[in-house]
Amino acid sequence: MGSGQVTAPVASQSPEPYRFRGRHITVAGLGVSGVPAARALHGLGAHVTVVNDGDDERARSQAAELERLGIAVRLGEQAASTLPEGTELVVTAPGWKPGKPLFVAAGQAGVPIWGDVELAWRLRGPDAPPWLAVTGTNGKTTTVRMLASILEAAGLRTAAVGNIGVSLLDAVLGDERYDVLAVELSSYQLHWSSSLRAHSAAVLNLAPDHLDWHGSMEAYAADKGRVYEGNRIACVYNVDATDKPSTEDLVREADVEEGCRAVGFTLGTPGPSQLGVVDGILVDRAFVEDRQGSAQELAEVADVDPPAPHNIANALAAAALDRAQDAAEQALAELRAVVRGILPPVLADRSLPDALTALAADCPVPCEIDADVPGRCAASVEATAYFAVAEALTNIARHSGASRATVTVRRRGDRLCLTIRDDGRGGAREAGGPGGSGGPGGSGLTGIRRRTEAHDGTMELASPTGGPTTLEVTLPCGS
Repeated sequence: MGSGQVTAPVASQSPEPYRFRGRHITVAGLGVSGVPAARALHGLGAHVTVVNDGDDERARSQAAELERLGIAVRLGEQAASTLPEGTELVVTAPGWKPGKPLFVAAGQAGVPIWGDVELAWRLRGPDAPPWLAVTGTNGKTTTVRMLASILEAAGLRTAAVGNIGVSLLDAVLGDERYDVLAVELSSYQLHWSSSLRAHSAAVLNLAPDHLDWHGSMEAYAADKGRVYEGNRIACVYNVDATDKPSTEDLVREADVEEGCRAVGFTLGTPGPSQLGVVDGILVDRAFVEDRQGSAQELAEVADVDPPAPHNIANALAAAALDRAQDAAEQALAELRAVVRGILPPVLADRSLPDALTALAADCPVPCEIDADVPGRCAASVEATAYFAVAEALTNIARHSGASRATVTVRRRGDRLCLTIRDDGRGGAREAGGPGGSGGPGGSGLTGIRRRTEAHDGTMELASPTGGPTTLEVTLPCGS
């Protein structure tokens, strides 16, 4: 772990798009998560049946509210133990134990079971904000609130959501736009989450808890470790943890995206790729240029309220996730800045294919360049082509959920033809276009079109929901 590189990198796969319309979906449980899930699924055109083991006044009131929308509700222990006929998917509230008869029946029938977090993850739009996820036995809520405060102070639109009391579904489907979400996840929620892929995540600590629900400490730890699966930027772990398995063990076992780093936090002096404490100062040796020989001061221990050891650890974990978010944003900003100029410096001493190959090497999503361009085009045309590819790759990395991308460049007569494809979730739109979100991805595509049309070129975009996305740019070569 000294290098900070997670040892088992793989490219994460986006889940297959699920067609909700017309499907028969059972929601297990009412309450904070079940009611929003039932409403969302009903709004997507699914035939929804809610089952709930309680039959008290509150449950009857919630049931009446849902029934007015046309959602079927069955209350009582017997109803909650029986899988409704024709069920094609079960969405469960996080507290329901895996051994419940309803889930046993679903498993025997081959019916998938999702939690509310899994549903929220799959319902994100093409411009969805990244998730910074936090779990652990103790300190989750405090850490998520610290993280949200740090992000907000940096000028980012954010919210503390998840197990903290604000429904993830409300955050994902609501009208408010976010730059990033600080997400608290319980072991219950993670148990039912199979496709969640966070930007970065932290497991604060592990101690025996909820073992009657999970069955064993090993199963409890495994569910906590799910938060690291498919992470893109950083897996944050507790260097000081003595329990086994440790949070560092969970990082070692995680399958993550290529380039994702292991970042530790400690109450002692930090080593490279760690955050820690030196002479009463919280410092970062993970997200600095010279991790071996330098550190960046973040705050004083006295700034943490209260400055108790467990709370200092929470602050370090929150800072690590913030620094991971900041590092990723800075890298993308630098990429954008390079291509804003008329003549990117990289084209001064490289051919367009070589410059694109270097660009692809820095892309967080694995990218293949297939470029066959004899001779040189006009400098401004090559700069526009470079800008189009860079902007497209930035959008793919930030918004598509893709596991790979390809860029094909050919010179056909007096035209330079570029094709950029990715296998992401699709749904890309230009800002202001039909169905467009107006978010960062949309404005990036609009920028490509404006640059292209300024050189008498054309741009075509095909991005059906579910993917793949294909962007075609054609430019006159000039001389």
